[in-house]
Amino acid sequence: MPIYSYKGYDGSGRSCTGTVEAESIRSAHDQLHSRQILASEIAPEQPASSTDPFSRFRQRIPIAEISLFTRRLATLVSASVPLHEALQALHQQERHKELRAVLGRVKTRLAEGATLARAMSEEPKVFKENYIAMVSAGEAGGALDRVLLRLADFLERQEELRRTVSSAMAYPALMALVGSAVMLFLLAFVIPKITGIFADSKAALPFLTVALLAISNLLRKIWWLLLILVFVAFWLYRRLMRRPKLIAARDRLLLKLPLFGHLLQILMLARFSGVLGLLLGSGVPLLKSLEISSDALVNRAYQAVLADARTAVAEGGTLSGALERTPLFPPLLTHLISVGEKSGTLVESLETAGKGFEREFESSTTRLVGLLEPVMILVMGLVVGLVVVAVLLPIFQLNQLIK
Repeated sequence: MPIYSYKGYDGSGRSCTGTVEAESIRSAHDQLHSRQILASEIAPEQPASSTDPFSRFRQRIPIAEISLFTRRLATLVSASVPLHEALQALHQQERHKELRAVLGRVKTRLAEGATLARAMSEEPKVFKENYIAMVSAGEAGGALDRVLLRLADFLERQEELRRTVSSAMAYPALMALVGSAVMLFLLAFVIPKITGIFADSKAALPFLTVALLAISNLLRKIWWLLLILVFVAFWLYRRLMRRPKLIAARDRLLLKLPLFGHLLQILMLARFSGVLGLLLGSGVPLLKSLEISSDALVNRAYQAVLADARTAVAEGGTLSGALERTPLFPPLLTHLISVGEKSGTLVESLETAGKGFEREFESSTTRLVGLLEPVMILVMGLVVGLVVVAVLLPIFQLNQLIK
């Protein structure tokens, strides 16, 4: 049963706060009234208030679970099952603990007379703004089942794209992690013991060996300082990234990075085209769709361009004309948008562009990873080779002295 927190006044007029367990907000009001408490504010108890420090990680609902729920709901709605009964059935069979709790709260709000979009909007961590806008448009246009199917398809494509990137970057990330761990182990434990045999030798050690020993000694003596510097740098970065100007400068810099900058641009274009086409195809007005699409792009450079485009469209201009003024949107995309605006097929043009950019992003990621793998192997080989040479050089010199 849901738990609600409240603020109000007791029978003597003193302010009071607390929690109450009830089926709905209306039932919570009735319980408080029976206790002679006049509630001024009642809200569902947030799950994030758990004292478990790991709860925030366990409570995150994967996109795949939301996509599956959306497709199931679309199937039930298209079969003319009443919305409350459909949510009741999905709530009973849902296995994901957090999503089950969310569906319970949505079902309760729906029983109180709220629309589906309104009930879902109270769960912003699960149902994003574009999701809510599409559901609202589907309810208003009487095409909720078709909108939900489009949403499920879109979420599945996004999840597939995320898995592609994760699987592609897993091997390079593992190599970098293992290589770094091996090098730290060699410098901190192995190198000092091997080179310690030359400490009593009067022969001058090679420069490479001396440098390696200096790095090893430094690492063993001030490792704690290095850890502190890493934590301070991370804390300082988080503090600085609260300033909008610095965030915008960082996002512009990311777009200019070699290789990765171009890949990020393709990802932004794929997300923009997919989200905008999805919203327009579901009946959401263009200006509202542009606003939501801008929020879906985490890069501030693209958000600034879309804000200007929204203003231009509100003043009577075309979307293609507003976007072609900036190099962030390539001529191919602006041309497709222009053709779609003139022929009345803007949704189809955006969906075509979005799928094309997704395929380009996947192929570019594959090529980049194929380039990174031999480069990382070469770098690790060079580093290990330098360590081996630094150890072997004094051995050769000592052998010459013995002879």
